[in-house]
Amino acid sequence: MEEHKEEKLKRFGLHIKMLRTELNLSQDTVALNSDKLIKATVSDIENGKRNLSFTTLLDLAKGLGKHPKELLDYDFDLGSE
Repeated sequence: MEEHKEEKLKRFGLHIKMLRTELNLSQDTVALNSDKLIKATVSDIENGKRNLSFTTLLDLAKGLGKHPKELLDYDFDLGSE
């Protein structure tokens, strides 16, 4: 994976982890609240190791009890790919 893509995934993962910890939710709880996520997937997302699909984003939002747009409301670089 290209370095700039890895950085973007890490930034998104940090944002998700911050949301989860602000809500006092464990990775297990997020997975249980979702339809198909497992703890390992939540961990991979938070650690920037997974480039998730749209349906996974929706399921992650459900697991966090947030609207999907809230998961995308963070400071990220819109630079060229």
